[in-house]
Amino acid sequence: MWAYESNFYQIYPLGFCGAPKDNDGSSAPAEPGLSRFAEWIPHLLNLGMNAVYFCPIFESDRHGYDTRDYRVIDRRLGTNESFAALCAKLHKNGIRVVLDGVFNHVGRGFWAFQDVLKNRESSPYRDWFHINFGGNNGYNDGLWYEGWEGHFELVKLNLNNEDVVRHIFSCIEGWVREFDIDGLRLDVAYCLDRGFLSRLRSFCDGLKKDFFLVGEMIGGDYNQIMNDGMCHSATNYECRKGLYSSLNSMNLFEIGHSLQRQFGKEQWCLYRGKHLLSFVDNHDVTRAATILTQKEHLPPLYALLFGMPGIPCVYYGSEWGAQGRKEDGDDALRPCFDAPQENELTEWIGKLAGARTGSKALCNGDFTILVMTNRQLIFERSCDGERVLVAVNADSAPYTAHFNANAGRAVDLISGKAHDFGGGSELPPYSAYFWLTE
Repeated sequence: MWAYESNFYQIYPLGFCGAPKDNDGSSAPAEPGLSRFAEWIPHLLNLGMNAVYFCPIFESDRHGYDTRDYRVIDRRLGTNESFAALCAKLHKNGIRVVLDGVFNHVGRGFWAFQDVLKNRESSPYRDWFHINFGGNNGYNDGLWYEGWEGHFELVKLNLNNEDVVRHIFSCIEGWVREFDIDGLRLDVAYCLDRGFLSRLRSFCDGLKKDFFLVGEMIGGDYNQIMNDGMCHSATNYECRKGLYSSLNSMNLFEIGHSLQRQFGKEQWCLYRGKHLLSFVDNHDVTRAATILTQKEHLPPLYALLFGMPGIPCVYYGSEWGAQGRKEDGDDALRPCFDAPQENELTEWIGKLAGARTGSKALCNGDFTILVMTNRQLIFERSCDGERVLVAVNADSAPYTAHFNANAGRAVDLISGKAHDFGGGSELPPYSAYFWLTE
């Protein structure tokens, strides 16, 4: 699967474009709208990114997750034709495209729900949703319907209705035909009917070779949806928390034990041999540069992200240390940037991504901890005879690691410099290495 060896870049298109907060239905397509992202392709290539995950892009009421029409690009972003041209440019540069599949719910402006509000019991779409015509709701529609987790601006779809499933599948087929997309990130996948997920996987397998499905999971056992019959991957929220928390508390045992529990060689390890989508921030959580108490921990944080098992995903702007607090609202997390920025962190992430792309062990290798202290972590990734040792020192003081490396020399995949394990391995303050052993 191509995704397992990819480095993902995520953007929130409506924020990226500085789009109006509400879709009044008459706005002309933004110029240049999402097409402007084509100007960022050189930046993505410098970063070593070879896949882009777009948050919602289809016509919606407000923020994208309240869909009006799965078949039309949101007028605040552009047109179907302009997005198809962008996808063609991305593909030409070796960058795959993954879209947000928001199938659990739609917005109140969704065309079929509007027909229900107008025609009530006589609407042919009445069974597309979970409706009680004898009730009422906060919008005083004279009917009750199920909203997502109590949010009634998000109308829950009935995924057990064959017409709903056929409509969704026809739209996905249209996205492949029109935009040549390579996969979907399934919004709130933990809410989706498991039978629907199975049918979706089967449909997508037949639609395009190696079509990638990653499901949003906040907690619980990711194997519920990540298996041979459903999603290929799931979002690793457990390790997202562990990555920043272990650095803030100077307790690398936290992330070490999480990684061991998930990916260790023991039979009881939960996700051994699987590829979770790994991240340090996204459109829903406080950015890493804000939540870390020491900014010197940003380079070790990203080294862990690209060195640990999983598929690393970088959220737009975070590669140069953009700030953003969830407590300040969605706009603080989903900004518009005039242009990408380049600094030492950007260069560092590009080196990490390049090292990972060229390493079978970092992309697909198993996981073994070699050294673990409160402030240092060294683990091994190995695959098909290739061994890479990921070494991180989160301390402000240098550290000399003494351990059985089972090798005399190595080369650091990040810097290209040779390393000799004899006499101990010196780790400067706030440093990280990917040692390819000889």
